[in-house]
Amino acid sequence: MNPRPPRSSEPTAAEAGARADVLVRRRLVHTAVLAPTGQWLVQDRPDGPVRVLMGPADLVALAATIQHHTRTMRPETR
Repeated sequence: MNPRPPRSSEPTAAEAGARADVLVRRRLVHTAVLAPTGQWLVQDRPDGPVRVLMGPADLVALAATIQHHTRTMRPETR
């Protein structure tokens, strides 16, 4: 697999929000909420601890990590 080129800009709050919506909708996390401070509060399951992510880049990185994990854990279908 070829590595992706580095981003030309930092992720925006809108991009992070879109990715958070997908994570919650697909039940990959229980909740992801943007705090007034610009931090993201993420909870993997209803009774789990709340993680504080410092900004949009951290939320996008979390989404990429989850995506990578789900893709590598799937059995090959080819």
